[in-house]
Amino acid sequence: MKKQFVLCALPLLLAGSAGAAAPASPSQAAASTRSCHLPGVTEALRCVSVPVPLDYADPRAGTLKLHITVAPALREGTRADPLFVLAGGPGQAGSDVLTLLPALQRVRATRDLVFIDQRGTGLSGKLDCESKPEHERMSEEQLEAELRACISSTKVRYGAYTTAASARDLEQVRRALRYGQVNLWGGSYGTRLAQVYARAFPASVRSLVLDGVAAPDQVIPAGARDAQAALDGLFAQCAKDAGCNKAFPALRAEFNALVARLERGGIPVSLPDPRTAEPVSFTMTAPRFLGTVHNILYSPADARRLPFLIHSASQGRWGPFVARQNLSTDFGMDASMSMLLHLAVVCAEDVPRLTPELLAQDTGQLTKTLAEKFPSICKTMNVPAVPLAAPARIEAPALLLSGALDPVTPPHRAATAARYMARAQQVVVANAGHGVSQLGCAPRLLREFLDKPQAALDTACLKKIPAPTFQLGSAGPQP
Repeated sequence: MKKQFVLCALPLLLAGSAGAAAPASPSQAAASTRSCHLPGVTEALRCVSVPVPLDYADPRAGTLKLHITVAPALREGTRADPLFVLAGGPGQAGSDVLTLLPALQRVRATRDLVFIDQRGTGLSGKLDCESKPEHERMSEEQLEAELRACISSTKVRYGAYTTAASARDLEQVRRALRYGQVNLWGGSYGTRLAQVYARAFPASVRSLVLDGVAAPDQVIPAGARDAQAALDGLFAQCAKDAGCNKAFPALRAEFNALVARLERGGIPVSLPDPRTAEPVSFTMTAPRFLGTVHNILYSPADARRLPFLIHSASQGRWGPFVARQNLSTDFGMDASMSMLLHLAVVCAEDVPRLTPELLAQDTGQLTKTLAEKFPSICKTMNVPAVPLAAPARIEAPALLLSGALDPVTPPHRAATAARYMARAQQVVVANAGHGVSQLGCAPRLLREFLDKPQAALDTACLKKIPAPTFQLGSAGPQP
């Protein structure tokens, strides 16, 4: 569940596989179901293909096949209301977050779990660009040119890939699978989709669990202030920790000096490739460095390694930092992201509200460069703007989970979302970052809430989630 919003540096934008699936023909109208085995899951699940209109505004556009993964309830004949799982991004697919299955096992005891591959992601016609090994060594200008070429060469109706269209898809899925009311679990951007669906189809929603909550008015690229607050908080925590402060007494100064050097033109780096041990040389740039730092802040356990990584880089030892940077493209969410879907949504729904005034107010270093590039990239996407509608009140009970250390959707975003909900319970977990559902007693609390969404939830057990220890040397975090 880690890293669900994508607010990374431009060099990470090109990760993924090539091409988009062709739309299904209009004659393929019925859902089809088969037993399937998906990566990362040992048991057989049910894979369902549900045809939906490719463009709800144009019946002649044909259909698109949505991929749905169903983990059936472990007990027969218990609950008729499933849990729909909506991944983040935008650009991540439900089939990419099947790692949530263990955390949702208590829920699955009595309910089907339905993982949705949103249109344009995963196995639902993934919209992406080819990932090439040479991308890692290209300059920002070269990468941007590659991205623009990919956008222009992919012949897709980008304007059909909106959150509103995905919400209408969810209703098609609900009907195709013959469910009555459904519960929604959304992570990060999935919380936006869940809220849009709950407003568009209120009679279809029994309850919502929103983890890493996006506010209705949140502009995804304008995240510099939230990211800076998380980074400043980490520096303050290191200063208060005896071991961290002793090992890295000048941490903030080292970070600022690194950024200043990088912004003057980059730092040449030569080292054994962390993957292959072969000698490699490249230029570490400010966008690559800041994008990786932002990525690391999503997880508190990962963030507690950051002082060591910054200090090592400031001493010229870039190996640990580069090894961590590689995780994003090798195994992280960037490897599975549907980048063109991400751009289709953000360019239509967020960038039109990314005014010069908002950019000026959004102070912070980590995401500023990428935010400033978005308007130009979105001109190449050429999608029509989606006006922000006044959010209607959501009547269904909602559980809002926030990590106090979240650099993307911190608690104030959930507080804003809760203002438009009739029955919202907001929970802030002190030692959590971007994602709470898999931590500590949270899996049990999810089941308790879904069984009785009207009842007040006792969340005191979440206070027992400890803060991770800092990494002070190459051996790893302290015991």
